[in-house]
Amino acid sequence: MPTPQETVDAVRAYLRSHPEELGRALRSALGLRFGVPLAALRWLGAQAERAGKVEDFNIDSVPPGLRLSGNVEMMSTPIRASAIIYVERVLFNEEELTVALRFEEVALKLNGDSETPMAALIKSGALDLTNPGTLVAYMPGRSPILAEANGNRIVLDLMRDPKIGKNPLVRRAVSLLTSFVTLHGVEADPKHLDIAFRALPIGLGGAVRSIRKHVVLPSMSRLLPRTR
Repeated sequence: MPTPQETVDAVRAYLRSHPEELGRALRSALGLRFGVPLAALRWLGAQAERAGKVEDFNIDSVPPGLRLSGNVEMMSTPIRASAIIYVERVLFNEEELTVALRFEEVALKLNGDSETPMAALIKSGALDLTNPGTLVAYMPGRSPILAEANGNRIVLDLMRDPKIGKNPLVRRAVSLLTSFVTLHGVEADPKHLDIAFRALPIGLGGAVRSIRKHVVLPSMSRLLPRTR
Protein backbone atom coordinates (compact mmCIF):
# COMPACT_ATOMS: atom_id res chain seq x y z
CA MET A 1 0.00 0.00 0.00
CA PRO A 2 1.22 3.55 -0.72
CA THR A 3 2.20 5.69 2.24
CA PRO A 4 0.11 8.81 3.04
CA GLN A 5 2.96 11.00 1.83
CA GLU A 6 3.19 9.12 -1.48
CA THR A 7 -0.56 9.61 -1.95
CA VAL A 8 -0.33 13.35 -1.20
CA ASP A 9 2.60 13.76 -3.58
CA ALA A 10 0.73 11.92 -6.35
CA VAL A 11 -2.37 14.13 -5.89
CA ARG A 12 -0.26 17.29 -5.99
CA ALA A 13 1.54 16.18 -9.14
CA TYR A 14 -1.73 15.30 -10.85
CA LEU A 15 -3.38 18.63 -9.99
CA ARG A 16 -0.33 20.57 -11.20
CA SER A 17 -0.61 18.88 -14.60
CA HIS A 18 -4.44 18.95 -14.65
CA PRO A 19 -5.54 22.26 -13.03
CA GLU A 20 -8.94 21.96 -14.72
CA GLU A 21 -9.80 19.22 -12.23
CA LEU A 22 -10.26 21.82 -9.48
CA GLY A 23 -13.02 23.58 -11.41
CA ARG A 24 -14.68 20.28 -12.24
CA ALA A 25 -14.52 19.21 -8.62
CA LEU A 26 -16.25 22.44 -7.52
CA ARG A 27 -19.03 22.07 -10.10
CA SER A 28 -19.48 18.43 -9.15
CA ALA A 29 -19.66 19.27 -5.45
CA LEU A 30 -22.48 21.74 -6.10
CA GLY A 31 -24.40 18.90 -7.72
CA LEU A 32 -23.53 16.44 -4.93
CA ARG A 33 -21.21 14.47 -7.17
CA PHE A 34 -17.62 13.38 -6.63
CA GLY A 35 -15.53 12.63 -9.69
CA VAL A 36 -12.56 10.30 -9.30
CA PRO A 37 -10.14 10.69 -12.23
CA LEU A 38 -9.43 7.39 -13.93
CA ALA A 39 -5.77 8.37 -13.65
CA ALA A 40 -6.16 8.05 -9.87
CA LEU A 41 -7.62 4.56 -10.21
CA ARG A 42 -4.78 3.61 -12.54
CA TRP A 43 -2.31 4.91 -9.98
CA LEU A 44 -3.92 2.68 -7.34
CA GLY A 45 -3.67 -0.19 -9.81
CA ALA A 46 0.04 0.52 -10.16
CA GLN A 47 0.38 0.28 -6.37
CA ALA A 48 -1.34 -3.12 -6.47
CA GLU A 49 1.20 -4.18 -9.10
CA ARG A 50 4.02 -3.07 -6.81
CA ALA A 51 2.53 -5.21 -4.04
CA GLY A 52 2.55 -8.22 -6.37
CA LYS A 53 -1.23 -8.70 -6.26
CA VAL A 54 -1.71 -8.21 -10.00
CA GLU A 55 0.43 -7.60 -13.09
CA ASP A 56 -0.19 -5.49 -16.19
CA PHE A 57 -3.34 -4.01 -14.65
CA ASN A 58 -5.45 -1.80 -16.93
CA ILE A 59 -8.55 0.35 -16.40
CA ASP A 60 -10.44 1.69 -19.42
CA SER A 61 -13.66 3.65 -19.58
CA VAL A 62 -16.64 2.02 -21.28
CA PRO A 63 -19.35 4.54 -20.25
CA PRO A 64 -21.18 4.12 -17.99
CA GLY A 65 -18.95 1.20 -16.91
CA LEU A 66 -15.29 0.34 -16.59
CA ARG A 67 -13.23 -2.37 -18.25
CA LEU A 68 -10.75 -3.96 -15.84
CA SER A 69 -8.03 -6.35 -16.93
CA GLY A 70 -4.91 -7.81 -15.43
CA ASN A 71 -2.72 -10.85 -14.93
CA VAL A 72 -3.56 -12.76 -11.76
CA GLU A 73 -3.05 -16.20 -10.28
CA MET A 74 -6.27 -18.11 -9.70
CA MET A 75 -6.17 -21.56 -8.13
CA SER A 76 -2.43 -21.82 -8.87
CA THR A 77 -3.10 -20.93 -12.52
CA PRO A 78 -1.64 -17.81 -14.22
CA ILE A 79 -4.56 -16.06 -15.95
CA ARG A 80 -5.26 -12.91 -17.92
CA ALA A 81 -8.69 -11.79 -16.70
CA SER A 82 -10.86 -8.99 -18.04
CA ALA A 83 -14.44 -7.77 -17.71
CA ILE A 84 -16.62 -4.72 -18.10
CA ILE A 85 -18.32 -3.79 -14.83
CA TYR A 86 -21.45 -1.67 -14.54
CA VAL A 87 -22.90 -0.41 -11.26
CA GLU A 88 -26.60 -0.97 -11.88
CA ARG A 89 -28.03 0.02 -8.52
CA VAL A 90 -26.89 1.53 -5.25
CA LEU A 91 -29.09 1.58 -2.14
CA PHE A 92 -27.66 2.88 1.13
CA ASN A 93 -30.03 3.24 4.07
CA GLU A 94 -30.45 2.03 7.66
CA GLU A 95 -31.42 -1.47 6.52
CA GLU A 96 -28.99 -2.21 3.69
CA LEU A 97 -25.81 -1.02 2.03
CA THR A 98 -26.35 -2.60 -1.35
CA VAL A 99 -24.39 -2.37 -4.60
CA ALA A 100 -25.64 -4.31 -7.64
CA LEU A 101 -22.99 -5.06 -10.27
CA ARG A 102 -23.43 -6.32 -13.83
CA PHE A 103 -20.55 -8.01 -15.67
CA GLU A 104 -20.16 -8.07 -19.44
CA GLU A 105 -17.50 -9.45 -21.80
CA VAL A 106 -15.89 -11.54 -19.07
CA ALA A 107 -12.81 -13.33 -20.35
CA LEU A 108 -10.22 -15.66 -18.82
CA LYS A 109 -7.15 -16.63 -20.81
CA LEU A 110 -4.19 -18.71 -19.75
CA ASN A 111 -1.10 -16.62 -19.26
CA GLY A 112 1.43 -19.36 -19.94
CA ASP A 113 1.46 -23.14 -19.70
CA SER A 114 -0.40 -24.81 -16.85
CA GLU A 115 -1.81 -28.27 -16.14
CA THR A 116 -4.08 -27.38 -13.23
CA PRO A 117 -7.81 -28.21 -13.11
CA MET A 118 -8.56 -24.51 -13.67
CA ALA A 119 -6.37 -24.52 -16.77
CA ALA A 120 -8.20 -27.58 -18.06
CA LEU A 121 -11.56 -25.85 -17.61
CA ILE A 122 -10.35 -22.77 -19.50
CA LYS A 123 -8.85 -24.82 -22.34
CA SER A 124 -12.00 -26.90 -22.73
CA GLY A 125 -14.31 -23.89 -22.71
CA ALA A 126 -16.39 -25.55 -19.98
CA LEU A 127 -16.62 -22.34 -17.96
CA ASP A 128 -19.71 -20.31 -18.85
CA LEU A 129 -18.22 -16.86 -18.59
CA THR A 130 -21.43 -15.19 -19.73
CA ASN A 131 -22.86 -15.92 -16.28
CA PRO A 132 -20.14 -15.06 -13.74
CA GLY A 133 -22.75 -14.51 -11.04
CA THR A 134 -23.93 -18.10 -11.32
CA LEU A 135 -20.33 -19.32 -11.03
CA VAL A 136 -19.76 -17.21 -7.91
CA ALA A 137 -22.97 -18.57 -6.35
CA TYR A 138 -21.54 -22.11 -6.39
CA MET A 139 -18.05 -21.23 -5.17
CA PRO A 140 -17.11 -22.40 -1.65
CA GLY A 141 -16.21 -19.96 1.08
CA ARG A 142 -18.40 -17.14 -0.21
CA SER A 143 -18.24 -13.81 1.58
CA PRO A 144 -21.17 -13.03 3.91
CA ILE A 145 -21.76 -9.75 2.06
CA LEU A 146 -22.79 -11.66 -1.09
CA ALA A 147 -26.55 -11.05 -1.13
CA GLU A 148 -27.30 -12.39 -4.61
CA ALA A 149 -25.36 -13.93 -7.49
CA ASN A 150 -27.15 -15.03 -10.63
CA GLY A 151 -26.52 -14.76 -14.34
CA ASN A 152 -24.21 -11.84 -14.98
CA ARG A 153 -25.23 -9.94 -11.82
CA ILE A 154 -23.72 -9.89 -8.35
CA VAL A 155 -25.35 -8.00 -5.48
CA LEU A 156 -23.28 -7.08 -2.43
CA ASP A 157 -24.79 -5.91 0.85
CA LEU A 158 -22.21 -4.58 3.30
CA MET A 159 -24.81 -4.70 6.08
CA ARG A 160 -24.44 -8.50 6.00
CA ASP A 161 -20.91 -8.13 7.36
CA PRO A 162 -21.22 -8.90 11.10
CA LYS A 163 -18.81 -6.06 11.89
CA ILE A 164 -21.38 -3.67 10.43
CA GLY A 165 -24.80 -5.29 10.61
CA LYS A 166 -24.44 -6.65 14.16
CA ASN A 167 -22.66 -3.65 15.62
CA PRO A 168 -25.28 -1.32 17.20
CA LEU A 169 -22.97 1.71 17.16
CA VAL A 170 -22.13 1.28 13.48
CA ARG A 171 -25.77 0.70 12.55
CA ARG A 172 -26.85 3.85 14.38
CA ALA A 173 -24.12 5.85 12.65
CA VAL A 174 -25.13 4.48 9.23
CA SER A 175 -28.81 5.20 9.90
CA LEU A 176 -28.08 8.74 11.00
CA LEU A 177 -25.71 9.52 8.15
CA THR A 178 -27.91 8.05 5.39
CA SER A 179 -30.91 10.05 6.60
CA PHE A 180 -29.02 13.20 5.56
CA VAL A 181 -27.06 12.06 2.53
CA THR A 182 -26.81 8.74 0.76
CA LEU A 183 -24.93 7.21 -2.13
CA HIS A 184 -27.18 7.37 -5.18
CA GLY A 185 -25.23 6.06 -8.19
CA VAL A 186 -21.86 5.33 -9.74
CA GLU A 187 -21.01 5.64 -13.41
CA ALA A 188 -18.02 6.37 -15.62
CA ASP A 189 -17.42 8.93 -18.32
CA PRO A 190 -14.34 8.88 -20.59
CA LYS A 191 -12.05 10.37 -17.91
CA HIS A 192 -13.77 9.99 -14.54
CA LEU A 193 -15.69 7.68 -12.27
CA ASP A 194 -18.53 9.84 -10.98
CA ILE A 195 -20.08 9.04 -7.61
CA ALA A 196 -23.46 10.70 -7.10
CA PHE A 197 -25.03 11.47 -3.73
CA ARG A 198 -28.58 12.36 -2.74
CA ALA A 199 -29.44 14.76 0.06
CA LEU A 200 -32.27 14.07 2.52
CA PRO A 201 -33.42 10.82 0.86
CA ILE A 202 -36.23 10.36 3.42
CA GLY A 203 -37.05 14.06 3.64
CA LEU A 204 -36.29 16.65 6.30
CA GLY A 205 -38.82 15.10 8.67
CA GLY A 206 -37.14 11.71 8.34
CA ALA A 207 -33.76 13.24 9.14
CA VAL A 208 -35.20 14.93 12.23
CA ARG A 209 -36.75 11.64 13.39
CA SER A 210 -33.41 9.92 12.86
CA ILE A 211 -31.65 12.50 15.07
CA ARG A 212 -34.26 12.00 17.78
CA LYS A 213 -34.02 8.20 17.56
CA HIS A 214 -30.24 7.83 17.38
CA VAL A 215 -28.94 10.91 19.21
CA VAL A 216 -31.53 12.55 21.47
CA LEU A 217 -33.23 9.50 22.97
CA PRO A 218 -29.98 7.57 23.68
CA SER A 219 -28.51 10.67 25.31
CA MET A 220 -31.59 11.12 27.47
CA SER A 221 -31.57 7.47 28.52
CA ARG A 222 -27.99 7.83 29.75
CA LEU A 223 -28.94 10.86 31.84
CA LEU A 224 -31.93 9.23 33.51
CA PRO A 225 -31.27 7.47 36.79
CA ARG A 226 -31.17 3.69 36.50
CA THR A 227 -33.70 1.69 38.48
CA ARG A 228 -32.42 -1.16 40.62
